[in-house]
Amino acid sequence: MKTFIGIIIGIVLCLFTGFMGSKTQDLSLSEWYPTLIKSPLTPPSFVFPVTWTILYICMGISAGLIAGASSTTKTKVLIIFLLQLLFNFLWSYLFFYLRSPLYGFIDILILDIFVIWYVISSYKVKVLSSVLCWPYILWLLFATYLNGFILFRN
Repeated sequence: MKTFIGIIIGIVLCLFTGFMGSKTQDLSLSEWYPTLIKSPLTPPSFVFPVTWTILYICMGISAGLIAGASSTTKTKVLIIFLLQLLFNFLWSYLFFYLRSPLYGFIDILILDIFVIWYVISSYKVKVLSSVLCWPYILWLLFATYLNGFILFRN
């Protein structure tokens, strides 16, 4: 039961973070982002919310599994998780709200480090928690490329 509650809390926390991040994007998505030179690999706009919803659910399950684990390092791993979640939110604020591809790029590089650190650390506690975040790493590295392309082409 403890693990189930942890998973629910994790999913809600991740989805809430994504929701709050999306609120920083509204004006920029209609006024600023369309004017940028983007990579030819940029997916259609509908792909982003669908992908992020799936990723946030997987991230929440991952964190919930860690919270329910009987490990002496789970607190450290959860702190890493919360830090990456903070940088995840900050990216939307920096890139879209402040309209700064540079600040967004700096943030996403830090985010990459925290997510990789989380995946390595969570693997030692609960392998499934780590595996659930492998798609997140792949998507995040792709997002880093997209952010970098915008930074260097605009």
